[in-house]
Amino acid sequence: MNSSSIAAIVLAGGNSRRMQQDKALTKVRGKPLLQHVCEVALHCTPAVWVVTPRVIEYQAIVPTECQFILEARPANASAPGPLVAFSQALAQVHAEWVLLLACDLPNLHAEILKDWANQVLVTSTDAIAHLPRTAKGWEPLCGFYHTGCLPSLQQFVQLGGVSFQAWLVDRRVQELSVTDPAMLFNCNTLDDLKQIT
Repeated sequence: MNSSSIAAIVLAGGNSRRMQQDKALTKVRGKPLLQHVCEVALHCTPAVWVVTPRVIEYQAIVPTECQFILEARPANASAPGPLVAFSQALAQVHAEWVLLLACDLPNLHAEILKDWANQVLVTSTDAIAHLPRTAKGWEPLCGFYHTGCLPSLQQFVQLGGVSFQAWLVDRRVQELSVTDPAMLFNCNTLDDLKQIT
């Protein structure tokens, strides 16, 4: 795998309302979720970017190799959502492909992500993304996006779009096989947390 062809973006800008505490700082197996996701991403590429409005709060837990992108949002505004944050970050990251990860994925496996990355780099396709799929649809926050999708993404956001599923519906996406569905588990609530600790 040529890591210079891949960068990683970790989204950590949500308000964590359902968790009732900051998800990024929530410890799973003795480690903050954001730290865990960043460490796994670093196994795939040395270029890992954390997108958040809370840079100061997270500096102590994010590996020093990672860099921050300050998520722009109006003062006192709620989080604009992951799609908008991704569009802001994608405009600043230079690589052929971007591994996009949510900060609330406690079961990520570095080896599976590296296998996916190798597939993405050798697959000849005009797909804008390589993503796993479940019964609910694409899993947009655990997969790879070609940076050539940026104009389409920016146009969609400028028109008021906020949904990954709505953006992807008319675009070519390559499915990534999932051998361990538990890897896609999102830790969104306190009940979710009880399932993994």
